[in-house]
Amino acid sequence: QCLLSGSWRSDTGCRMVVSVLGEDGSFSGSYLPGRVAGDSKILTSPLEGSQQDTGLVPQPIFSFTVHWRLQETARTTVFLGQCYVGTNGEETLHALWLLREAAESPAEDWKATR
Repeated sequence: QCLLSGSWRSDTGCRMVVSVLGEDGSFSGSYLPGRVAGDSKILTSPLEGSQQDTGLVPQPIFSFTVHWRLQETARTTVFLGQCYVGTNGEETLHALWLLREAAESPAEDWKATR
């Protein structure tokens, strides 16, 4: 069974800490980007998400949102993935993400999502 509670680290050094995991699958915690982000102004930011009922699906799909704590710009990232349990019992997360920055105008909208 895969549980998201605890601390997770990505290949690029990003760190996600899930501190509260509700009975309904909701969770909250914090997220800190790794060295690849290259922006020293980014602070540890709150995250909120949910996962499927692990009683129904032992390797649940999950999603979470990070609203970045930045001084000069607005950014939000959404993650969508699945938690896997390997044959050795090790849990790993596989996820895709989208980063959205605030655009100055509709004409600038095309470059606001990565």
